[in-house]
Order: sequence, then structure tokens, then C-alpha cells
Amino acid sequence: MKLDIQTLDAKKSGSIDLDDNVFGIKEIRGDILQRMVKYQLAKRRAGTHKTQSRGEVSRSHSKLYKQKGTGQARHGAANAPIFRGGGHAHNKLPRDYGHDLTKQFRALALRHALSAKAASGDLIVVDAVSPKDAKTGTLAGHLGKLKVDNVLIIAGAAVDAGLTRAARNIPNVDILPNAGLNVYDILRRKKLVLSKDAVDAIHARYKDCKPAKTRAQAAAGPGTKAEAAPKKRAPAKKAANVEQGAPA
Repeated sequence: MKLDIQTLDAKKSGSIDLDDNVFGIKEIRGDILQRMVKYQLAKRRAGTHKTQSRGEVSRSHSKLYKQKGTGQARHGAANAPIFRGGGHAHNKLPRDYGHDLTKQFRALALRHALSAKAASGDLIVVDAVSPKDAKTGTLAGHLGKLKVDNVLIIAGAAVDAGLTRAARNIPNVDILPNAGLNVYDILRRKKLVLSKDAVDAIHARYKDCKPAKTRAQAAAGPGTKAEAAPKKRAPAKKAANVEQGAPA
């Protein structure tokens, strides 16, 4: 598919061919995108929750009073979970919420996200991202000409420090390098702006991936196996001749 290349002033400066295997997937599968977003958010969780067990609370471990003769209920130490200030019976421990997804699946999810933006008309390719002067007002003016107010900008191999500083005070504008391109940040913003260098880097990385399957193709599986040849059976053994009148 072809897409116009624009300047920051929203003027056409050329066109670019986008690989259909990366930007032109026909059937956008929401289940793939959902699994990828869940994977990213799970890996971001800190997992630092922690409560103290009865062995960790700072209380006496001695028996409160003798077992019999007081007329009260039997109790052990004051750090038992039934007491206020005691330890938790099943305390929370730090844990990692992350889970694995294959490299091929993560690449497939990113291609679906890029194709979704291209199909909805929310993908913009610009020849260069950095404005002449790194000022917030200048960048806001360029974004206004491009008619974007909620956008993820992929600036290239490295993000210019002036561009980051100019965008810092503009709400709903994220700027990432090529290596930071990810499904969650693509989907959480309405528009996606790619520099020409970013498009070239994406093509170089993902153009040789296997073509995406539709939902019907994925449900059908890898294909039916060829019918196995019938197994050869050994000849039946001859029944032993039983003489009549022989003792049982």
C-alpha cells in the first residue's frame, strides 16, 4: 500500500510503499492484541506487595498466660493472626506477574497494531520529526497542522533531546525511539506518527515474517495429516488340533 509522506507543516513531500505483511493485514485480530497488552501490563507490575507473617511481626512470642485455671480462652503468643496487630495467616509475598509470549507472537501482535492504525487512517508518515527550534509552542503548532492531539511519535533511532523537552508539557503526546515501539503505546493513542527512518527500520525488522493467518485459518490448524497406510497384520495362528476323547 502507498501512503503520502508529509512535512511537519502537513504538506506532501513524497510517497512511500508500505509492506502489506507489516501494515496491510486484512483481518485485525483483537484476541492477539488483547494478549499482547495483557503481557505488557503484567510485566510492568511491580509485585512488591508484602505483609508480615506471625513470625515477622515485632511482638512477644511468649505464651500470654498459663493454659489452665484462668477461666479464659486458651491462647499462645500475642503474634497469632486472631489478635489485633498479629501476623497474617497467609501473608502476601513479593512475586513476578510476568508471563511468556514467544518472539514470533510479539512480532505478530505489533504488525496487527500497525495494520489497525493504517486501516483506520490514523497512521501518518513524516519526512522528519524534529522541528527547527525545540520549543513547545512550535511543536504544538506542527501537531495542530497535522490535526493530531492524541499521538504517539516514533522519532527514529534516537530521540532528540530538544524534541523531548518541547513535548514534555503537551498532554497526550508520547515520543519514543524505534526500539521503544510497542503494542500498548500504539493502541493507547489515537494517532501514530512515524518518521521515514522509523518506517525503514520497521520494514527491515518485520518484512520477512510469516504472513498473518485469519481467524478461520488459525482455527483450522496446520492442516490434516495424510491417512496412514493400513498396518500389516500377522497371519492368524492355526488352532491346535484337539483329539477327541483326550482328557481335559
